[in-house]
Amino acid sequence: MTPRERVIKTLTFSNPDRVPYDLWALAGVGMFRKDELEEMRRRFPADMCGPAVKYGVSERAKGTSTPTVLSEPYYDEWGCGWTLAEIGVCGEVKDPPLADWGSLAKFTAPWEVLNDADFSMTNGSCADRTKFYKAGTGVRPFERMQFLRGSENLFLDLAYQPSELFQLRDIVHEYFVKEIELWASTDVDAVGFMDDWGAQNSLLISPDLWRSFYKPLYKDYCDILKKAGKYIFFHSDGHIRAIIPDLIELGVDAVNSQLFCMDIEEIGREFKGKITFWGEICRQNILPFGSVEDVRAAVRRVRRALDDGRGGVMAQCEWGIRDPRENIAAVFETWSEPRSGP
Repeated sequence: MTPRERVIKTLTFSNPDRVPYDLWALAGVGMFRKDELEEMRRRFPADMCGPAVKYGVSERAKGTSTPTVLSEPYYDEWGCGWTLAEIGVCGEVKDPPLADWGSLAKFTAPWEVLNDADFSMTNGSCADRTKFYKAGTGVRPFERMQFLRGSENLFLDLAYQPSELFQLRDIVHEYFVKEIELWASTDVDAVGFMDDWGAQNSLLISPDLWRSFYKPLYKDYCDILKKAGKYIFFHSDGHIRAIIPDLIELGVDAVNSQLFCMDIEEIGREFKGKITFWGEICRQNILPFGSVEDVRAAVRRVRRALDDGRGGVMAQCEWGIRDPRENIAAVFETWSEPRSGP
């Protein structure tokens, strides 16, 4: 079975020969443990790959998100200033450009990034139809609004809902619709977008507010992609049990979430066979601090709850900068074992 056949059969619950592999690694792993990372990828080659593309250069970007020494903040394409506390690990925005609503009147999205994007090589890079091509995007409306306003400000905005909040949402959404449309017109098999919605035990906002304010944005993205015949991948950290039915309704094919923040068995009873669970294994405690046997037990728990052999589950985990290599290997070794149980 080719990787493309395997992933599609997984997404459509059509009995793949095994679960697809998808190893993520934080930047620091590639920077400081490159040999280990390459060896792991040789042992467990990914069943999905990315297409070629070259986005335009932002007029506001400055510095780099992967410096070799800690220095000044770097600024992303929207002009949000990020501060790193550790090399190789994503920082956080400490200089939001719209902390004061007074700056909104003259603010624009970084259209040059999309208008100058070069997709001329994209379809050619997707020519090998034995492979499954998934495009990653910068589409993340909730998080982008946090980066622009600052998290505390945005949560207050969502409570009080000033007119400026809706203006900002429209600016962000218009830009992301354009990015989704660009990818929808290519030959990729799937397109992914994200937003980290969960705290440790619940959503960061009420489900009703999520449905009224943000769900319509995701519907626009999903409608564009479904019309173009693309599979949809969505990532969200934290406890997102409350919105999984909404993601299914929207047409999301695969969700990457922190299963170990939730009741995995209840998730399986409610949603197995309705959406593909694209990982993961606990990266808060088990991968960094657990033993190899702890890791194997975690994978087996996920399999018992979600894997009935028809598909709907992917072997994905994220390799943190200090996670033992043996624990990452154990994830994929255990997923490679014959499935047990009914």
